[in-house]
Amino acid sequence: MTALYTLKNGKGMSAEICNYGARVTKLNVPDKNGMTADVVLSFDTLEEITTKETYFNSTCGRFANRIKDAKFTLEGKEYKLAVNNGPNSLHGGAEGFNMKVWDVKSVTESEIILHYLSPDGEEGYPGNLDITLTYQLTDENELKIHYEAICDKTTVIGLTNHSYFNLKGAGEGLIHDHFLQLNADFHTALDEFTCPTGEILKVDNSPYDFRHPVLLGERINDPVYASNRGLDDNWVIRKNQPGELALAGYIYEPVSGRKMEVITTQPGVQVYTANWVDKQTAKYGKEYNAQGAICLETQGFPASPNFSHFPSTVLRAGEKYDEWCIYKFSAE
Repeated sequence: MTALYTLKNGKGMSAEICNYGARVTKLNVPDKNGMTADVVLSFDTLEEITTKETYFNSTCGRFANRIKDAKFTLEGKEYKLAVNNGPNSLHGGAEGFNMKVWDVKSVTESEIILHYLSPDGEEGYPGNLDITLTYQLTDENELKIHYEAICDKTTVIGLTNHSYFNLKGAGEGLIHDHFLQLNADFHTALDEFTCPTGEILKVDNSPYDFRHPVLLGERINDPVYASNRGLDDNWVIRKNQPGELALAGYIYEPVSGRKMEVITTQPGVQVYTANWVDKQTAKYGKEYNAQGAICLETQGFPASPNFSHFPSTVLRAGEKYDEWCIYKFSAE
């Protein structure tokens, strides 16, 4: 059964979680004056949440982002997937984890644990994949997301949270007045279908350099970006060693003073500026438009199963997939 669950901390933050797509439907965050606003795009009713903009704030998988030409080879066998984004497979296929009703294992005031068993062959992927997903709201104003999974066959896996953020508040205009900073010296080059070519390029002297804070309005419409509608690219997070928790970067909105840092064990972060959001009336009667939000999706590199030199997204039988994404909020 699809339902909504509210988490709270002791510092004025609250989150609403829906087990349809294991998604965040509300996230109320204080500003520099202590006033809270809901900073994620969503809808007022369960019916709208389950039928409109189905990637909003959801958990994407079995493999988030794109797999090139909707196929990959694993242990000598080719696996064919649903083609749903140009010639590629996107976010797990025609009916990914964002469209599944997850089991609720437990709920407390500040934590919810969700579970989904993806059967062998679902959307073309091998193995029975058993997933546990935990959302925790801490008194440090962190929304912590913990992904754990095991599989009975060798498979590929890449889970991410696809939340759409506007730190002024959902529906409060475009995100051109947000600053973006990324701890990334490299990005993955893209082809005409927004899928990696396999090249990993330096950001130096290019519009991909966000190592210092950049006002999005000054950069977002640069024609170098693949879609010519805004950012939709993967950056290589600077780390001392694979798998460590590291700061991927942050967004900051100066009027509210809200800042959101993104910390993760994953090797990459996909930045997407809601380029394809349709104009529509949504939560609280607010209007949503393209470039009205920004997603910072921590994940393995897109198309990793297609390129052996990318960080591996292979999960072998008996191994454990164990990844974190932390959205940490403050106001200054």
